[in-house]
Amino acid sequence: MIRKKTKKCALKIHWQLEKEGTLIHSRTVGKILKKEGLVRKYRVKRIKYKYIKAERKPGELVEIDVKYVPGNIENKEYFQYTAVDTASRCRHLEVFAEQSNYHAIAFLKIVMGKFKYEIRAIKTDNHSTFTNWYTGTNKRSDMTVKTLHPLDIFCGRHNIVHYLIDKGKPNQNGTVERSHREDQEKFYEENDFKTFAHLQKKMVEWNMYYNNLEHCGLGGKTPNEFLVDYQKLNPPNVCA
Repeated sequence: MIRKKTKKCALKIHWQLEKEGTLIHSRTVGKILKKEGLVRKYRVKRIKYKYIKAERKPGELVEIDVKYVPGNIENKEYFQYTAVDTASRCRHLEVFAEQSNYHAIAFLKIVMGKFKYEIRAIKTDNHSTFTNWYTGTNKRSDMTVKTLHPLDIFCGRHNIVHYLIDKGKPNQNGTVERSHREDQEKFYEENDFKTFAHLQKKMVEWNMYYNNLEHCGLGGKTPNEFLVDYQKLNPPNVCA
């Protein structure tokens, strides 16, 4: 029932049941899912790499990206702006009718107000919404940029470092990319939005759910649980 409703993996179901007082090993949960035909029939064996996990503090690095909202709502196209704190996995979503420099800065201002820890650095892709580094008309003969992007100017004023991923390497923004995949599979494919107001309302609910969802990268903690534990030693509050 949990699998059908939430699409959680065996490990996340194990964590949820454990919090509810039911102790079932994750392997046992996996066997039950397999027996009931609730696992993917075809799996691609992936090469496993060993990574050295960099321990970060909340606000030390926030990944930001934009996702097209599937389809048109009231005959209009919308864009989902997403910010994910790579330390806590806490995130914030906003929807705008445009993908522009102005909205990138407006979104970052909102995120700075929502995230209670100071944002020290952001990481984005190379879309013109975030940078003009790859705009040919903005390059001098020595390949330096003629004019700074408005987002870079804003970041400079607030002592925020702006990192760019390598061109054509979206996996370098992997935390927010994974977040967008969750949005597509568990939010957009499960809902039909008739109005912009309906989309906004459901998105607030979905983001609250996400920030209270167990994450493998947090060892079974939710983003808000991670921040509560971190807050005990380093105030202030959890994110909204």
